[in-house]
Amino acid sequence: MLLFGLTKVDAQELTPANGLKGQINDYHLYNNQPSIITDRPDATESPNTVEPGFIQIETGGYYTRFEENESTFETLGYNTTLARIGLLENLELRLGVNYEDNRITSKMGTTETTADFKSFTPLLAGIKINLFEGRSGTDFGFLGHIYLPFTTSTPEGETPEPSTTGADFRFSVGHELSERSGIAYNLGGQWAGDNTGMAFVYTVAYGYALNDTIGAYVELYGDAPELSSANHYWDAGFTYLAGWNLQYDVTFGSSITSGQDLLLSAGLSYKFGY
Repeated sequence: MLLFGLTKVDAQELTPANGLKGQINDYHLYNNQPSIITDRPDATESPNTVEPGFIQIETGGYYTRFEENESTFETLGYNTTLARIGLLENLELRLGVNYEDNRITSKMGTTETTADFKSFTPLLAGIKINLFEGRSGTDFGFLGHIYLPFTTSTPEGETPEPSTTGADFRFSVGHELSERSGIAYNLGGQWAGDNTGMAFVYTVAYGYALNDTIGAYVELYGDAPELSSANHYWDAGFTYLAGWNLQYDVTFGSSITSGQDLLLSAGLSYKFGY
């Protein structure tokens, strides 16, 4: 899921049919086709890239809620599409955008007011490079994005959307622990495009294959902005591998520090040749 910042659900480090994301076997059990390796549903981005000649669409919806000082902040993401395009061996192009419905409900005594506005998030454009794919079960990758604000809009009277370009980068590492389990983590930084300075980013996810088609994961992730206190979150979820090129997912989570009472997400990923 492509939320700017870390209230997002973005990568699945375990592909049930082949263990930790392609590190045990780069092909599915049938048709000898390259298996699908996704960057959703959790926040941890995989070190693996989409093969040249393939496009992978990862999309879904999500709901978040946070209550503070008699106000409830809700976001419903209708479309969280990421397109991953395999350009060269170990290099992919990444394009994505979200469409969100944001609602703020405030109470003052018996009076309740609601502000509701819809908007696209900044357009994401970036690359991922698989720097090292080891036979010992360890993969290493790098990815970076810019977030272009021209896709956003701000209703009159509401908080302005980012008006300057944001950016992020991450180093991604994945380790095979066994034929059915693995762990992966990201370290990096991000700039939100609103002059708040850089935020240091971390994620760590553990995945386990329950059988050949169903996987489960649990994850900790967060950020540490230069000009404010750190934010820490957790999530967990399941994936269902419906074929060599199709995967469904569901996720739930919350924050450890203040900032997110509930996160729910569901989606799918689909790969095809071009």
